[in-house]
Amino acid sequence: MSTAIYSHPDCRRHEMGSWHPESPARLQAIDDQLILARLDGLIEQRSAPLADTASILRNHSPGALALVRDHVPAAPGDYYPLDGDTSLCHYSYQAALRAAGAAIQATDDVIAGAVDNAFCAVRPPGHHATPTEPMGFCLFNNVAIAARHALEVHGLERVAIVDFDVHHGNGTADAFRDEPRVLMASFFQHPFYPYSEPEPITATCVNVPVPARADGEAVRKLVQEYWLPALHAFQPQMIFFSAGFDGHREDDMGGIGLVEADYAWITRQVVAVARQYAQGRIVSCLEGGYELSALGRSVVAHLKVLADLE
Repeated sequence: MSTAIYSHPDCRRHEMGSWHPESPARLQAIDDQLILARLDGLIEQRSAPLADTASILRNHSPGALALVRDHVPAAPGDYYPLDGDTSLCHYSYQAALRAAGAAIQATDDVIAGAVDNAFCAVRPPGHHATPTEPMGFCLFNNVAIAARHALEVHGLERVAIVDFDVHHGNGTADAFRDEPRVLMASFFQHPFYPYSEPEPITATCVNVPVPARADGEAVRKLVQEYWLPALHAFQPQMIFFSAGFDGHREDDMGGIGLVEADYAWITRQVVAVARQYAQGRIVSCLEGGYELSALGRSVVAHLKVLADLE
């Protein structure tokens, strides 16, 4: 498989304070593990462009865009708080445009056949950002913007978003709640931030709550019982991952006990669906994952499956 990694140095310039877990060190940890796994020379690295405002506005209101664009501090080292968890620094708007731009460019390249699939090593993450407001470390919803791009620009009729972050992707769910062209499948620790109430499972909403201390066996069972039947029935023409690795048992941001082999197994199941219905087309975007070693190792496991390098 031809796999590319999309990123940009601007994504490391966004930061919310030295204490904050969503830090530039996350991307360095991924790079370090790629080198240790000897994947850095086997997977192409591509530069993320800046997203244009029209692309952001396909998923976000003008007010949500302005809230980020118009409140970045003028001076490096200053911060503008959006909520108790999320702040802007001088470089945040540029970084957010790069993160969304990576997802859009990856979508273009995968659909064009330039690469088979892609991983966007970007920050800030996106899946908590709703159409009307940033929240939960997230400024713009990178996966939702890319899915909108696939639908509206490329004319795809069905796309799926698979979210394996420990936190519910409430922003993605809000964006596509009444959109029959998008299937969202996720699991998430419950009760837990962002304290979303579980919704009924439908043909296009398969978001399954799991209790704290759920392990890999429990998660694999729900993927088999809920995700895979829905994905096969939906027959997506493209699949997006919201790839959050904070459900790793070493990551104290959450309370789920996954390990690298579980992320590889989940990826393998979804890759098989993509090959059957979507010409193998997958774009994966980094979400959470805050224990640096576990994050890097888990991304490597995910990428080995995408690139067929296991």
